[in-house]
Amino acid sequence: MSEQAVENLGDAEIKKQLDLHHLSRVIEARIFVSAEPVSAKELLAYLDSPEQLDPIIEMISNRYTAASGVELSILDNRFFAFRTAADLAQDLIIESTVKKPLSRAAMEVLAIIAYHQPITRSEIEEIRGISLSRGTVDILLELGWIKPRGRRRTPGRPLTWGTSTAFLDHFGLTNLSELPGVEELKSSGLLRKGQMIGAISEQFTSDDDEDHFDEQDNSLLAADLLDDEWAQEDG
Repeated sequence: MSEQAVENLGDAEIKKQLDLHHLSRVIEARIFVSAEPVSAKELLAYLDSPEQLDPIIEMISNRYTAASGVELSILDNRFFAFRTAADLAQDLIIESTVKKPLSRAAMEVLAIIAYHQPITRSEIEEIRGISLSRGTVDILLELGWIKPRGRRRTPGRPLTWGTSTAFLDHFGLTNLSELPGVEELKSSGLLRKGQMIGAISEQFTSDDDEDHFDEQDNSLLAADLLDDEWAQEDG
């Protein structure tokens, strides 16, 4: 804060600005040391009030201008991470051999989930026109790219799936609206089924159902739900 700015502020406002500056440094450090995106809920634990978060995030973002090689990335409006500037991507690429690339089936399933979520196993199979093997879902779960989104309030209570924050982070997206070709697919009618599925989901699944799944418990919970789902369908 400049001397001129300090002179124009009262003692209470000066203290408020200094406190906010200190808290912004704390939040900046917390995001910096994390290998994974940090949620807004976690950052609130370091603040005096929730209203401080937005101005603090803005302060941090302003420190990393276009001249910087690092930028603050905001994922899905509620997760924060430091990432290299997008224009440096070509300079930082390191080519390496991938020992276990995703199979074509896994990529198809991931794409279907991304564009049609929340979606059930049977709906995935209907879109692909082929049965879905359990191993395909297991791979996507192990990567952390999909997560359970609750059960439909329809006969059988089928489990629905959606993409995770890790999916957004891996593919360089801040939210699902940035998926390539969404508008084109909608205009061509190819997402009509997905829109119908979404409408059904909103009708039968509340936000409380969706938020019931804690991010930290997703892996164990998904495994239990998946076992349950396959047991029901095998029966």
